[in-house]
Amino acid sequence: MSTVNVMAKEIAAKIVFYGPGLSGKTTTLKRIYESVKPSLRGELMTLPTEADRTLFFDFLPVRVEKVGDYALRLALYTVPGQVFYNATRKLVLQGSDGVVFVADSNPGAEDANRESMANLEENLAEQGISIDTFPLVIQWNKRDLKNAVPVDVMRARLNKRNVPDFETIAMSGDGVLDAMKAMIRLVIKDLRARKIVPSTKPRPSAPTPSLSRDVGSSLESQVQEHLVAQPAPEAMEPPPALVRPVLGPVAALAPAALIDQARVAEAAFAAGDFDQCVRTSLETIQRGLAFAGDASVAHQAFLLGLNGRDVLDAWTRAQRGAAHIEDASFALFVLAQVFVRLTQAGLPTPEQ
Repeated sequence: MSTVNVMAKEIAAKIVFYGPGLSGKTTTLKRIYESVKPSLRGELMTLPTEADRTLFFDFLPVRVEKVGDYALRLALYTVPGQVFYNATRKLVLQGSDGVVFVADSNPGAEDANRESMANLEENLAEQGISIDTFPLVIQWNKRDLKNAVPVDVMRARLNKRNVPDFETIAMSGDGVLDAMKAMIRLVIKDLRARKIVPSTKPRPSAPTPSLSRDVGSSLESQVQEHLVAQPAPEAMEPPPALVRPVLGPVAALAPAALIDQARVAEAAFAAGDFDQCVRTSLETIQRGLAFAGDASVAHQAFLLGLNGRDVLDAWTRAQRGAAHIEDASFALFVLAQVFVRLTQAGLPTPEQ
């Protein structure tokens, strides 16, 4: 699953090379490695075995061109080809943003190709992902073989979804980068569709929304007032096609990537389930802080410009046992602060 580091202005995406054993996955990865400038690539790691050249995975972090104001960093993996390594295939496939399927053009590999494609579809389905909508590119590899299966025949058997496909010779690198570029384009398109890529459009200046912490005001009463004081349905009922979920004050501040969790936290507060509200709020706060990069909570809070004492206080309250309305209100208050900072940093909102 792609991640966004708003402080480093970087998006990390994971691409997996899938296919039967000895189809050319590892060789493809090596050709890509050799094509990338040394300053932009990480260390290529392989774990060879007797049966195949990759037991677990190859990993190659490659930094490519920017997406808007953000640099795109790719983590490239390959999976083992043998069926009896399926548990490892599943593990490597988890959290991927796209797959390059490397098909073997050797006539003797036709069954292995079909079996591997079916296995890919099955493993994605177990993660709740449909292969029909998932970024997928196919390489028809080993096209230099004299008896290579015609591309039209392979396409009819393996590419019924009509995804981008390319004839490649991994040993020489022919077509490999073309397939990789197509994969990157699909991943970026998918990231934008899922509102993962922050908008590059300038934001109009506007007052920063906030929740008051003045001594003379009650934070929980402010939140409660907004949560329960929604317009009556009969007072403003648009046509069915225009009905949109009513957002509470905290969810209204949430970036698109965290809005569902914000709704759960607010719904728990409105239902009086303060324990659930605190748990969900803290989990969402953690996810929000993670956008500041891999660091301690204190450092993440500092980078986002948050009050570290508030973040620490929210965690301390959660350790006291049964949560009260004050604890839930304060957790929502800190969550709102996180949302405001992330939105200011450029994370896309649901309207973008």
